[in-house]
Amino acid sequence: MLAKLVRVRDVKQFDGVESVLFVLKTDADKGILGDDKDIASRRKHFGTNTFKKPSVNLLQILLKSLKDPNIIIVLLYAVLSLGFGVKKHGLEILLADCRFEAAISEAVLVKEPFRGSLPPRPIETVSILVIRDGKDTCIASSEAVVGDVIRLKAGDQVPADGIYIGGQSLHIDESTLTKKNDLVEVNNSTNVFLLSGSNVLRGNGRMLVTAVGMDTALAEIISPACVNHDHKSLLQKKLHKLTSHIAKVGLAVSFLVLLVLLVRYFTGNMRNNGRKLFIGGKTSIHDVWKAFLGILATPVAIASGAIPEGLTLACALTIAYSTKKMIVDQALVRSLSACEAMASATVICTNKEGVLTENTLQVREFCLCEEYFGRGTFSSFAPEILDLLHEGMALNTTKIPPGSSFEHIEDQIQNAILGWGIKSMNMDVQQLKERCTLVHAESFNSEYQGRVLIRRNADSRVHVHHKGTPEAILAMCSRYYEETGDVKDINDDTREALQGRITKMKMDGLYCVGFAYKSVTAEHQIDHEGHFHPKLKEDDSILLAFVGLKAPCREQARKAVMDCQDAGVNIKIITKDDIHTARASAIDCGIIDPHDTSTGEVIEGTTFQGYAEDERLEKVDNIRVIARASTLDKLLMVRCLQKKGHNVAVTGDRVEDAEALREANVGLSLGNHGTDAARNCSDIVIMDDNFASIARVLSWGRTTYNNVQIFTQYQLTATIASLVIDFVTAISASEPVTINIVTVISAGNVPYAMLQVLWVKLMVGTLAAVALTIDGPGTKLMQQPPPDKNEPFITNIMWKNILGQALYLISVLLTIQFTGESGYQLSDKEKDTMIFNIFVLCQLFNIFYLRNYEGGILRELKTKRLFWGIVGMIVVIQFAMIEMLKEFACTERLNWMKWKVCIGIAALSWPVSLLIKCIPVPKTPLFSRRNSQNSSYSRFRSSVWL
Repeated sequence: MLAKLVRVRDVKQFDGVESVLFVLKTDADKGILGDDKDIASRRKHFGTNTFKKPSVNLLQILLKSLKDPNIIIVLLYAVLSLGFGVKKHGLEILLADCRFEAAISEAVLVKEPFRGSLPPRPIETVSILVIRDGKDTCIASSEAVVGDVIRLKAGDQVPADGIYIGGQSLHIDESTLTKKNDLVEVNNSTNVFLLSGSNVLRGNGRMLVTAVGMDTALAEIISPACVNHDHKSLLQKKLHKLTSHIAKVGLAVSFLVLLVLLVRYFTGNMRNNGRKLFIGGKTSIHDVWKAFLGILATPVAIASGAIPEGLTLACALTIAYSTKKMIVDQALVRSLSACEAMASATVICTNKEGVLTENTLQVREFCLCEEYFGRGTFSSFAPEILDLLHEGMALNTTKIPPGSSFEHIEDQIQNAILGWGIKSMNMDVQQLKERCTLVHAESFNSEYQGRVLIRRNADSRVHVHHKGTPEAILAMCSRYYEETGDVKDINDDTREALQGRITKMKMDGLYCVGFAYKSVTAEHQIDHEGHFHPKLKEDDSILLAFVGLKAPCREQARKAVMDCQDAGVNIKIITKDDIHTARASAIDCGIIDPHDTSTGEVIEGTTFQGYAEDERLEKVDNIRVIARASTLDKLLMVRCLQKKGHNVAVTGDRVEDAEALREANVGLSLGNHGTDAARNCSDIVIMDDNFASIARVLSWGRTTYNNVQIFTQYQLTATIASLVIDFVTAISASEPVTINIVTVISAGNVPYAMLQVLWVKLMVGTLAAVALTIDGPGTKLMQQPPPDKNEPFITNIMWKNILGQALYLISVLLTIQFTGESGYQLSDKEKDTMIFNIFVLCQLFNIFYLRNYEGGILRELKTKRLFWGIVGMIVVIQFAMIEMLKEFACTERLNWMKWKVCIGIAALSWPVSLLIKCIPVPKTPLFSRRNSQNSSYSRFRSSVWL
């Protein structure tokens, strides 16, 4: 009952939280006793906080596989083959025969692991803070027990099921468990329940653990009942649907063949050596049944050959290969579907700091009042001015509270100014600390970044140094220093000029920091107990200087932005910078063209939030930069773009970004400066925080999608050609073929032996999948618009080439099938061998034709060793099957002239493909979900080399 408390969300059955605490012998403030005996007892009664992955045995896999009609067809084909082999040759052939049937069965059954994976197991080694015996103790989450009181804060993951017992209200993300995007507020009044695996986004508090390990809500996700959940990606679903449609066509053709053959058999039109196989009233039931089984083998063989199992395998291979290679490109893929989702991304909403710009700031400008000194030439400065500047830069470096939204950028500003002062102004920090005494220091507040009060050892006055945003610093100053040391009043004209200087620095993309100074008597600021009185008036300060800092655009970022724009992907910056700095940075990175007002709009977050929904939807496409942005602005941007039909990728690094990362089509978290909460909600982790790596992810996504398209075209060409050839030859034969293990098992005359069928399936379905899906990103794919995920996976160009190439293969092979013996004096076995050889060689030449070449032959030989190894393997095995394994493979040796004919016919498929390429096709997809001429897909051109 206690384990189900949180899941049923009813604490009343225990008469409230206090009763639960009493039952578990836990104090809300001191926690459990926590000694070894207490811990062991709780683990014995309630279990441990570990999760056991459900085991799946071979029988479960087989039972699940048998639900697939495609697999049933192949198994039926294997059983019939085995039965006829034993019938003809006895049990001694059983072992040899089983090798073939097992190969077919295994080739299909191994598809199952690629259909999805179990949900990720929870991280059991994450540290958590618990209260035991009144003391805070840091333990691994796996060591938590029922009754523990755990402290939670923003960014933590809830390690177990429990109830809220105090603190500030928590905002919890339960999307991992509930699949809903709404945040849940946990408090004492409306909701006290916390689910294991959820993430804390805001607030802090304490929870009482009521269930651990396999008794939690998270355990249900990895329970055997949930193993069968559909975890296919969108591309895998499309391929599975395509495979099912092809299988249905194959079944329909097979059924038609069965009807034709049965009609021919029972009407007496099927003969053996001129003798009718069926004579009404004379043929026995045993002979009819035997003939029926022989006839049935033909449509079963045709149906099994029509199943393109390699499509799902190719998808799994290319995604697995891409995700592994993406690690080298500083991208860690957490969700396999994200790799292909990036292929159709149309917008990337990105942070600026550390992504488009470097992680370090550099001082670019120094202004003393109205005078501009560039980076600083200080030989003419009065010593008093230099002393004040040194004190303000070196001693006013108070630490920012952890978790502050300004923590990262403020640390960068302080470090950059301090380093620049030491190098450019010959500042001696140690000497300054020795001659001054720190009286009081204040960290960040909403008006300026810091204030420090010091007392020089040489006098008794307190010197107050302010450092902060230039507007706040200027507002508190009534006077300013000149380089000579003279102090002058700030009149209206001077203030306007200073404000213009600040604006100019920001428009140049600089972070502007102001320094001010004020001297007060110690007697007025120290109370009778010797403590500093903090309420110091901040007016009448003296302006010292403005310093402009800039994070330079990353070396590769501008090119990456241009590559994305060339690929039809818009880049939008969402930043906390002011509007002038944000616009300048966007210009530096190539997102905005300063000479073209139509390239995008720069607005502030408050303006974006103030739009009505219709107005926001109207303007969102043209907005390029949102300055002074909050987390809500990023989330609104993602939702608006998705409503407009865009596929959105978004970057995030903070706890508050979790919801935007989750709602985006692809969430990209930052590995260096991102929080655990952001990473847990993201699909891909950009390990170096570099926008160039994001562009590479986009390129890999396009490549993944394109590679699967290439292989699909290849697979369907072979499948359609094989299906038509089998159908025509099966219904046209007048006499059955002898049934044995190495010949075709049919009542027709299908020109492929079983081992040949297996080899073709292995080559077309596996080896070709590897050869065609291992290509890395190229430049051509990044010069085309993104594909529309709502449109058909097979484009018009692909259909044109599939049908054109299949028609060529069908016409050639059927010509040889029906005229080979009479027109070319080929024996029956030579004819079948040439058909088999031409079919394989045509597929081999098709592999070469479909591959993407972006380098010379020498580069291909060096960098594509796996591809050339596969090609060499195919050539060697094919030659061996014809010339060396003729008895085993049911082939006939071919002389050199026949080999030249086979190679010539296969090579002719290249110029035929080039002719097919010239045939125009409509831009609108044949099976489009929407026929609008303005559809983005109508502008898409398949990147397959056709």
